[in-house]
Amino acid sequence: MTTTTLGLWMLFAVLLVCIAFLYSSVGHGGASGYIALMAAFSYPISYIKPTALILNIAISGVAFIYFKKYNHFTWSLFYPFAIASIPAAFIGGFLDINTKLYKIVLAFFLLVAILRLMGVLKNTSQKSIAFNTPLALGIGFVIGLFSGMIGIGGGIILTPVILLLGWGKMKVAAAVSALFIFVNSIAGIVGYSIHHQISTESFRLVPIALIGGVLGAIYGSNKGSQKALKYVLTTVLLVACFKLILY
Repeated sequence: MTTTTLGLWMLFAVLLVCIAFLYSSVGHGGASGYIALMAAFSYPISYIKPTALILNIAISGVAFIYFKKYNHFTWSLFYPFAIASIPAAFIGGFLDINTKLYKIVLAFFLLVAILRLMGVLKNTSQKSIAFNTPLALGIGFVIGLFSGMIGIGGGIILTPVILLLGWGKMKVAAAVSALFIFVNSIAGIVGYSIHHQISTESFRLVPIALIGGVLGAIYGSNKGSQKALKYVLTTVLLVACFKLILY
């Protein structure tokens, strides 16, 4: 390995740790960040897709463990989203759509969510919508459908939805989103493995990402304030917006 190659690898590793930290601190797996990073470093597409899913499973799993450890997880809030999202994601995966158009539409709605979270677009009523299972099932189905159609984990949609509807504070939303991403990513990798062979090489980045993932989960679940995590979430959503528009 040449000095230049070693330097590039070290830069990649540092960026991978930073991405895992950023995403896990708000209960996300980070697939969109890993995809963008690997694409920037010219990794082959056949390697990027399964590796991003595997990293997503590892980091969202760690995030869930820590957020649950500090009692931020609410099962009654999680299961309606999950049971509707998983089958919808499979349906979305089979639909033939203009993915670029859907990505732009989703990026627009994420931008609106960012502005609402930061108080730029204020809700004049300031009232939360009462939680009910049928509504949560419907939202879960829509998120799953979008996830399947454009190939995302769904956490970037679920977290701001929970916050904006007033169904949970930042850490509760992070805990629910972490397990939501975990189960959907497992479904995704199972579906991928049916038609593609997954190389053991796809697992070699997991230990590096876990460094950032564990630190981020500890910070987000225990040390980080609700306000600080909201700013981190805003950063994650902005990155997701740019990725949806540019890729």
